[in-house]
This record gives sequence, C-alpha cells and structure tokens, in this order.
Amino acid sequence: MKFIDAHVHLSDTEYTGHIDELIADAKAASVAALVTNSMDLKTCKNDIALAQKYPELVYPALGIHPWNVNVLSENELEETINFIQAQKGKVKAIGEIGLDYKYETIWEKQMMVFEKMLHLAETLELPVIIHSRGTTDKVVDMLPSYNLKRVLLHWFSHPLSALAKAIDNGYFITEGPPVTYSNGIREVVEQVPLTNFLTETDGPVTYWKRPYSGQLTKPSFIRNVVDAVAEIKKMQIDAVAEQIAKNFEAFFNLKLE
Repeated sequence: MKFIDAHVHLSDTEYTGHIDELIADAKAASVAALVTNSMDLKTCKNDIALAQKYPELVYPALGIHPWNVNVLSENELEETINFIQAQKGKVKAIGEIGLDYKYETIWEKQMMVFEKMLHLAETLELPVIIHSRGTTDKVVDMLPSYNLKRVLLHWFSHPLSALAKAIDNGYFITEGPPVTYSNGIREVVEQVPLTNFLTETDGPVTYWKRPYSGQLTKPSFIRNVVDAVAEIKKMQIDAVAEQIAKNFEAFFNLKLE
C-alpha cells in the first residue's frame, strides 16, 4: 500500500530541524508523496529546495496563503509570481491560496492576491489548492469563472450545500486526522465520492485528541486517516489507499514510483 499526504507545510518554522525525521517517518510508513504547500516567497523557495533534495517524494505547491496577505508588500507579490513562473516544470500546483473570513478587514487585498494566484494557475496550467475557512460558498461560486485545470478544497468542513456543488464541478476534497474523531468531517467523507478524495495531515497543525495527543504531526498519521475513511466507506483499507493514490496521480499529473 502507498499512502498520500496531499497537503503539508514542510517549510513551516515548527518543522525546522525535523525534516530528516519527517522524511524517515514517511518512508517507514509507506507514505509515497508529500505535497508541501508554501505560504509566501520565502517558503516557496524553501519548498523548491526540499523537492530537489527529496525527489519523487516531496512535491511543491507554490503560492501566497491568505494568512500572509496582511504582511505582504507589493514587491513580494510580484517577486513571488515571477519566482513561481520561473519554476515551471518543477511546481506541481498553485497553493495554498484562498480566502479567509478572519481577515475581512483586508478583504479587497485578499481578493486581489487570490485572483492573481488563480490567473497564474491558468497561465501555468496548474491545479490549485484552496483554503476557504468561512468562505467556502463564495469560493465555490467564483471558481468556475476561471479556466482552472483542477481544484482541491483543502480540509473541507462546511457547508454541505457547497460540498454538493463542488463535487458537481469535479473538485477534489482533502481531509486529515480529524476524520478519526470529528462527526462533521466524517459526514463530509461519507458524502464525497472516493474518486474525488485525497488525504492530508496539514502538518505542522497539532491535533490534541487521541490518538495524536499533541504529538508533532507526522506523515505516518495518514494511516489513521485511511483507516477511518475505509470504516466510513465500508471498504477494505488497501482498496481505499489504492484509489487515493490513483486520485493523486490524476490530480497532480504525476506517476508514483
């Protein structure tokens, strides 16, 4: 069996000094792919370096996270776009990008950055990985107006009405460790066709409930996620893992070794 972590932040400062440990953990746990999502120009550069250091395991998604919009300079936006364009062939998706209700006071700036990232994905013909906390309805409604290759809604939680629309549009959903304890996330997984589904850790986000209990989030957590999905879908674990691996290859246009 091969497992997939389609959304992690290896360049986050919480993982500083732990990368070798995380890579070893991934290999020991049969995690065949780590999609590292950047947040800003600095993490874009670091994610490219990590992908070069760990080929055929680490794959970079580059972009500007909505949480970084409030500290973004005009120059950094253009420099980031230029850097991502220069990585054509290396970058596998534009992400993590999106909108967050927490930053409503700078909504226009959020929208401007998000739209520039979406146009970049159109130009480079790359899939997008979307953050949509509190904004999922709005995001799902606006995305069809762009010519996007593929769309992944990361850590989808609600509303279920937007989930139905997203599935109708052919979008993919990722879920992570909360599927082992959250009834809301389990309901999402129940409703998502397995052919539209990918697994994630979103590390270094920390999970405080059992069996994670505040440990450093590692790729090996993916096995717990797949176990829970198999239980919800009433399927064999190996069949779930196989379908998720196929989804990964189709979404990112990659072939797993």
